[in-house]
Amino acid sequence: MTETIAIASDHAGLELKAALKVHAEGLGYAVEDLGTDGSASVDYPDYADKLADWLLVESAAQGVLVCGSGIGISIAANRHRHVRAALCSSVEAAKLSRQHNNANVLCLGARLTDEDTAKACLKTFLETAFEGGRHIGRVEKLG
Repeated sequence: MTETIAIASDHAGLELKAALKVHAEGLGYAVEDLGTDGSASVDYPDYADKLADWLLVESAAQGVLVCGSGIGISIAANRHRHVRAALCSSVEAAKLSRQHNNANVLCLGARLTDEDTAKACLKTFLETAFEGGRHIGRVEKLG
């Protein structure tokens, strides 16, 4: 059975979201695209909320959010107690967000992270497991 991840963005992240969707599918994941679907200005909190809701309803393990900087959408996503969204701009950050923080949402800034780096972050995020151990208690305090 193919694992499904969700992906969403605001208008600033539209192009990077499309590239990441294709990349994730190439890695063998099914991708649920929650929008936006056009270049008209939209509010990033609405898409963070859509992804957070999807994670609850679908009981999916992971998601990806993209906005211009990644900052706003990560703040909006982390308002949901079941979301541990990590804004990453390097492969090392993506790896540590999974290993140490058990992040379940990768956030990226389309204006600050080039496509190749974003793809590498996504691959690492999806393929890295939570280490558990000494990190469990800390993560439990997050939600």
